[in-house]
This record gives sequence, C-alpha cells and structure tokens, in this order.
Amino acid sequence: MTGILIALAVIIIPVVLVIGIYNALVALRNRYKNAFAQIDVQLKRRYDLIPNLVESTKAYLTHEKTTLENVIAARSGAMNASQRAAASPGDPSAMQGLMQAEGALAGAMSKLVFTVEQYPDLKANQTISQLMEELTTTENKISFARQAYNDSVMTYNTSRETFPNIIFAGMFGFVAAALYEITNQAEKEAPKVKF
Repeated sequence: MTGILIALAVIIIPVVLVIGIYNALVALRNRYKNAFAQIDVQLKRRYDLIPNLVESTKAYLTHEKTTLENVIAARSGAMNASQRAAASPGDPSAMQGLMQAEGALAGAMSKLVFTVEQYPDLKANQTISQLMEELTTTENKISFARQAYNDSVMTYNTSRETFPNIIFAGMFGFVAAALYEITNQAEKEAPKVKF
C-alpha cells in the first residue's frame, strides 16, 4: 500500500507542477496581451483625433498642404501597423513595424504642432486648442499604457525563462514576447503644445 501511495505521489506531483506552470504562463501571456490592448485603445483614440485636427487646421494652413498630407499618410501607416501588432502583440517583427510607424507619425505630428504654433490665429482657435489638449492627454495615456505593457512582458518573459518553467515553455509554445521600445529620442517625447 505504501508503495502505491509513493508511486502515485511521484506521478501526481510532477503533473500538478506542470499544470501550475502552464496555467501561470497562460495567465501572464493574457496579461501582456491585455496590456497591449490598452495601448491599442489609446492609439485608436489618437488616430481618431488626428483627422479632426487636420480638418480644423486645413482652412488656416492651405499653404502647408504637405505637412497635413504627411500627417494623414503617417496616421494610415500607424493604423495598419497597429492592426498587425494587435493581431500578435508578442511578435517582434509586428512590434518593430508598429514602433517604426509610430515614429513616423510622431515626426509628422511634431511638425504639425510646430506649424500650428507659428500661426497665432490658429493657436487661439478654441477647437484647435481643445484638440491639441486631447492629443496631449492621449499621448500621456499611451505612455502609461506602454509602460504597463512592458511591465507585463517583462514579468511574462522572466517567468518563461526561469527554471523549471523554461523546460515546459517551449514544449507548450510559449515564445518570448517583444517589448515596446522606442529607439528615436524624438519619439520618446509627447508633442509639445504651447498656448
């Protein structure tokens, strides 16, 4: 009888351990995917604000047509990259594409903000002021969401790389998730709005 109990313990303990590791990795993977979804929500909010800002500034900036077109094109590219990254938030190539597209958008938006600052009538316009304030608030929310995502990815990657989890992570298809990193210093700053 004792031999049977020992044999059962030798079988049950490793099975429980593997189930625990698997469930913990699933929970951590879902947490970083949820954290990316929060970034995605804020990016979509930003993408929705940009056309309003562009339309509101068109009347004032007819001679700055290239700036407006660059913002529209960068927004479109960033939206496409965001959709690819949302489909697979842990995929390093999708995240790299998103980071590059967001960098292009940040550059175009910075130029638009600079242009807006050069026109006193435009800066005084209540609609533009409100849109710029919403954009700044959204940029801050994006920054917080990126931090939460990176924290979740770090926790997930650390868990999947520690022993004994690393033994089972590969067997169950838990691959390393990519951090949301910004490499261009200009992209690290939210657009400056001066009133």
